[in-house]
Amino acid sequence: MKKYLSDLEIAQAAVMQHIRKIAEKLGVSEDDLEMYGKYKAKLPLNLIDEEKINQHNLVLVTAITPTPAGEGKTTTSIGLTEGLNKIGKQAMVVLREPSLGPVFGVKGGAAGGGYSQVVPMEDINLHFTGDFSAIEKANNLLSAMIDNNIQNSKRNLGIDPRTIAWKRVMDMNDRALRDIVIGLGGVSGGVPRQDGFNITAASEIMAILCLSKDLADLKEKIGNIYVGDTTGDKRPIFARDLNAQGAMTALLKDAIKPNLVQTLEGNPAIIHGGPFANIAQGTNSVIATKMGLTLSDYVVTEAGFGADLGAEKFLDIKCGYSGLSPKAIVLVATVRALKYHGGADLKDLKTPNAAALAKGLPNLEKHIENVRQYGLPCVVSINKFVSDTEEELTLIRECCERLGALFATGEGWEFGGEGMKDLAQQVVLAVESCKGRYQPVYDWNSSPQEKISAIATKIYGANSVEYSPEAQRDLKRVERLNLSHLPVCMAKTQSSFSDNPKLIGRPTGFDVTVREIEIAAGAGFIIPILGSMMRMPGLPATPAAEGIDIDGNGVITGLS
Repeated sequence: MKKYLSDLEIAQAAVMQHIRKIAEKLGVSEDDLEMYGKYKAKLPLNLIDEEKINQHNLVLVTAITPTPAGEGKTTTSIGLTEGLNKIGKQAMVVLREPSLGPVFGVKGGAAGGGYSQVVPMEDINLHFTGDFSAIEKANNLLSAMIDNNIQNSKRNLGIDPRTIAWKRVMDMNDRALRDIVIGLGGVSGGVPRQDGFNITAASEIMAILCLSKDLADLKEKIGNIYVGDTTGDKRPIFARDLNAQGAMTALLKDAIKPNLVQTLEGNPAIIHGGPFANIAQGTNSVIATKMGLTLSDYVVTEAGFGADLGAEKFLDIKCGYSGLSPKAIVLVATVRALKYHGGADLKDLKTPNAAALAKGLPNLEKHIENVRQYGLPCVVSINKFVSDTEEELTLIRECCERLGALFATGEGWEFGGEGMKDLAQQVVLAVESCKGRYQPVYDWNSSPQEKISAIATKIYGANSVEYSPEAQRDLKRVERLNLSHLPVCMAKTQSSFSDNPKLIGRPTGFDVTVREIEIAAGAGFIIPILGSMMRMPGLPATPAAEGIDIDGNGVITGLS
C-alpha cells in the first residue's frame, strides 16, 4: 500500500522562494512589500486598481453540505490555481486566514492539504502576521471602554448594562467563557453584569475588516457598531458615542493590509481575514479579492462551509457591497460526504457504499440548482480521496451529466497542479460562457422578513419561517434603529440545509425558526440566528491540540 506523507511533512519539505520573487511574478516591486521575514509580506492598498479588477476573472469555490471534517474547498482552491497556471493562465488564490479554534479543535488548519497547500504552513496556521491578534485587541478595547463608561460617573452615557450586545473575543475554542459575569470585586472591580466571549472569527470587527474599502471606511464602519441602549429613553449607543473608533482603527492599521505568500508550486497567494460562514459572512476581505484581481488574470477564492452558507453570503452580501461578481462557481463534492448524506455512518465513510452515495446525490442536485438561481455557470469538482472507488465516482459523474453541469475529478491533494488540469480546463470553459453579473436571491430594499424568507425557501428549501417571541422583539429593534434595509447574514448549522443538523441529504417539508436576531450595524448586516447556534465553539473530547508538539530545534509536529 502506498505511503502518503502528512500535510505538515510535505509543507516542511518544500523549498520556498523568497517573497520578493513571488511579488516579481505579480509585477510588484520589493519597495512596495512590508516583509515579515523571508516568506511573508503585506501589500499596500494603493496597489488596487478598480479598472483592472473589471477586466479579470473571479472564480468562487464552494461545496456541498460538508461532513465535520470538511470536503476540501481550500485544497481545491489552491490546486485549481496550480492547475490554471499549468495550462497557461496567470492565476492566484485568495483565501481566508485560519482560526486557532479549528486548528486546535476538530477540523485542523486552513492552508490546504497534500500537494495543494500554501506555505509557510506552520506560520499561516498559527500566528501568521498578527491580524487575528489585532482584531481581538480592537474588539476588546471597545469592551473595556464600554465598561469604563458605565463605571465613570462624570462621562457616563447612561448605557443600560442589560442591553449591551457587544462581547469580548479570543481566538480559541473555550466553552467556559460563553456566558460569564464580569465586574466583581467591589468598587474597584467595576459594575457587575452578564457578559461572554465569542471566538475572534465571529467578531463584528472581523466582518467589518473584510468588508471595508480602506482605512477611512474601516473607521466609519467601526463607529457604526451598535453597543446597546440607554436606560429609560432607550436611545441607541454606538461605538462613535464612546469615541472608540479612532483607537480601534489604529490597532488595525496593519491588519487591513492583505498578506502575500506562495503555493507549493511557487504561485502567488493572498490570505486575509477569516470570518466563519455559519455565524458570519465566511469569506476573505474585499480588499484581498480586489488586490488579487488587480494583479492576476484569474483569481480563485473560496467561501466557507456549504454553498447554502458561504456562497450565499459571498454573493448576497460581499458582492452587494463590493460590486464584485464571479464568472464561475466551483462546487466541491466528495464521495464520503454524499455517502454520509445517504445515511452512512461517519466512521464508515471510507468503506465502499454505492447505494448510500446514490441516496445522498439529492444534496448535490440541490446545490447545483442553487448556483443556477444566481445565473452563474457551475462546475462540480469531485475531490478525490484514496478510498474512493470507480463505481462511486461514476455515480457522481452521471449525476452531473444528467443535470447538464460541467464537472471534473480533482486530484490536487495527491498530484498538485498536474492533478487539477482537467478541472482548470472546465473552469475556463465556464468563465468564457458567463453571460453577465450574478442575480441576487433577494432585494436589499425588501423587509427583513422577506429577505429571510427568500433565503430559507429558495436556498434551503424550507416551507416557511417561524419567529420566536424574542426574534419578533428583535425585528422591532431593527426597525427602530432604521436598519431594515440591510442584507441578512444567516447563522445556521453547516450540517444541513435546515436548522436541524440531523436533517441530512436534501430535506423537504421543514420549517426554520429564527430564535433571535443580532445587529451588526458596523459590518452592515443583521444576523438571524436559526436553531442553537453558538458564537464560541467548544473543544472536542480529544482535541487536535493533544497531538501537536514541538522539539528542541523548533520543529513542529502534529499540525494539519
